[in-house]
Amino acid sequence: MDSEPPIERTARRGASGSAGAAAPGEAAQPADLASSPFRADRDRISSSAFFARLGGVTQVVSPSGSGLLLHNRLTHSLKVAQVARAIAESLLEDADSRAVLERLGGCDLDVVEGAGLAHDLGHPPFGHLGERVLDRVARQRFGIADGFEGNAQTFRIVSSVDVRGGGGDGLDLTAATRAALLKYPWTRLSRPEPHPSGWSVPPRGASEPEDAPGTGASKFSCYGTELDDMLDCRAPFAGRLRQWQQTVEASIMDTADDIAYAIHDLEDFHRVGILQHATVSTELTEWLGRSAELAALDDGAVERGIERPGYSLESLRRRLHAKDSWIADDEAFVNAVKKVQADLVTKLLEQPFDRSKQAEQAVAAFSGTWTRRLVRGVRVEEEPTVRSGHVLLETEQWHEVQILKFVHRRFVLQRPDLALHQRGQDRLVSKLVQALDEWLIDRSESARLPHRLRDLFEHAVAQFERMRRRDPELLAPSGGSHGPPDREALERMARGRAVIDFVASLTDEQAAALLESLSGRTTQLWSDTFVL
Repeated sequence: MDSEPPIERTARRGASGSAGAAAPGEAAQPADLASSPFRADRDRISSSAFFARLGGVTQVVSPSGSGLLLHNRLTHSLKVAQVARAIAESLLEDADSRAVLERLGGCDLDVVEGAGLAHDLGHPPFGHLGERVLDRVARQRFGIADGFEGNAQTFRIVSSVDVRGGGGDGLDLTAATRAALLKYPWTRLSRPEPHPSGWSVPPRGASEPEDAPGTGASKFSCYGTELDDMLDCRAPFAGRLRQWQQTVEASIMDTADDIAYAIHDLEDFHRVGILQHATVSTELTEWLGRSAELAALDDGAVERGIERPGYSLESLRRRLHAKDSWIADDEAFVNAVKKVQADLVTKLLEQPFDRSKQAEQAVAAFSGTWTRRLVRGVRVEEEPTVRSGHVLLETEQWHEVQILKFVHRRFVLQRPDLALHQRGQDRLVSKLVQALDEWLIDRSESARLPHRLRDLFEHAVAQFERMRRRDPELLAPSGGSHGPPDREALERMARGRAVIDFVASLTDEQAAALLESLSGRTTQLWSDTFVL
């Protein structure tokens, strides 16, 4: 792995095709400190203002002003990068695995780490709640067929929104690093063709949301505005990967994200006393004691009893069989429940977290033991099922991650107090988008618009006009051809994309403070230079 990587994987989108250089007549780019193109990518990502802002963006609950020591998107990204690099190192140490990785397009440690650092750059304020709100207003208020998706926003940032100081758009990353960010290498509605959302068994994330039929894939990593960039960075992998498959570096990052998420959110909510021993233990022990009885019930009976101990876990077991029959296994499920019961409930949750040395050691032991266990359970598969990437967890560890994520979802995300908190955030984001849109429409204020918002609007106008000329199908809500949008509709889309780019680039506190100023509820002069 010390040899120079293939030239096609190091290709950048810039005219010169080389790191830190400029084409004749262009402004000079800031010099990269690293000579390796992939290490330069990692440095460009970690130096980005979009990366720095992740320290103020919610992971699950905003810690702002509360004194709670919770993970944010920055600390989460650092852990994903750490786990991803460990996975890659483990796979590369094995000669057989290394040979498979090479046949699939190669695996570089710096690319894997860079993808881990960058994977959440597009995450908006207030976690996944902010993502859902921005998607709704993008489609309903502005008529943007692509809506909003955090993964696609990440790719948009590194491809065209972030800047390095040389007058170009994006971070000008290598093809390998850009491709490693494509967890879901398709657009929402139509590319590649045939679009995976219409398959009888679609890839993970490609199916349409059950509550929003006709809106395209529930997860996707590219808007139509960045389609050319997606095709460019995927080109070196033609003949090695199918159009809808992740690169192995993207697959490693995706697996690392699952591992980090499954572990550190449980740490957080044990620390703050939200994850309670009694409720978690009751759910797991009730299912273990009644698994045969619960398995004999019909789906309706399970759904009606969903609030009773054991029923939610039985519902999960059935969903895994329905969606992932290729790996779902009842014996592995039982063993995973027992393992989580022993390690999480008995060893960790039984003693409330009191900030003592003993309590800190228990959290560190849980986190370290489980991270090592899951990393060691990763393998590479040359011909995976359509529902899996080339890098995946062994059956045993895969089920354990499902149970850990279940505990987090059932006993944290479904809490009424969190729902109350998020409903307020929903209104905040919606009102902020409306207020910024009204400001952008006000022609008398055009000279006093935030410079960043004006730049984003001009950028979006140019992108949508190019799409209307070259591929108007990408602008159609259903992915079909309805003719190019008129000038008014196109300007509305561009205005929406600019406002949403702007809001998505804020921290939680910036979003709240900006709405306070726009609503006239504060006399403090808004002075955050990153925003204005």
